[in-house]
Amino acid sequence: EVYGMDLHPAARFGRGIMIDHGHGVVVGETAVVDDDCTLLHGVTLGGTGKVRGDRHPKLGKRVVVGSYASILGNIHIGHDSKIGSGATLMHDLPPWTTVVGHKGRVV
Repeated sequence: EVYGMDLHPAARFGRGIMIDHGHGVVVGETAVVDDDCTLLHGVTLGGTGKVRGDRHPKLGKRVVVGSYASILGNIHIGHDSKIGSGATLMHDLPPWTTVVGHKGRVV
């Protein structure tokens, strides 16, 4: 089966990553996905287009990112956090945080 993913060759991935139904997943050049993270279909780990250099998200261990969520910019997502489907996130998150909704509301 063929999957339509755009994983930049310079992006860094830890061990035990699961990309479930990977269609539409985009991971930018300076993104980091640490051990045991899960990315569902349509996830974007992208830049904001405003800076050069280190410009993509860094995910801690065991982060789960729901389908069609967008995590943008040089931000850090703490370990064991959960990003809900369709959420847009452009700010750091501490560990053990859950975010839902288009505006990335912490619950």
